Amino acid sequence: MSLAIGQVVPDFSAPATGDTTVTLSALKGQQVVIYFYPKASTPGCTTEGGDFRDRMAAFDAANTVVIGVSRDGLRAQENFKAKQDFNFALISDKDEAVCTLFDVIKLKKMYGKEHLGIERSTFLIDKEGKLAQQWRGVKVPGHAEEVLAAAQALHQQS
Repeated sequence: MSLAIGQVVPDFSAPATGDTTVTLSALKGQQVVIYFYPKASTPGCTTEGGDFRDRMAAFDAANTVVIGVSRDGLRAQENFKAKQDFNFALISDKDEAVCTLFDVIKLKKMYGKEHLGIERSTFLIDKEGKLAQQWRGVKVPGHAEEVLAAAQALHQQS
């Protein structure tokens, strides 16, 4: 089931870096960017995370929290965050509950073999908890800028 633009995103709680739990309802009143990436410490995911990291001051100014999500374990997420100096939480979604909620697990092909994996996707949730915008099948170059522009525009409307 895919979420529709304007629909309230169902609440969830998930383990995250820094020995924390991210609960969507606790972020009400702020905009939230949730981006899903296939695997910690791989080149595309490192670039994407760095692009968000380098724009955090602008996201903060637009009252927007950024959260990264993958199926990696917490230790892998902690190492990835520390090594890349990410200034936002990374969720460990080993049971795929958050991935399933956002419908980002897709059949992918690598080296001729099919497997289920995360389709690189980003979701912008407004301060009321409704889905404002979504990007699926994301290409990393220029993506963080596009998400930031959408977050800034949404912030200005509110």
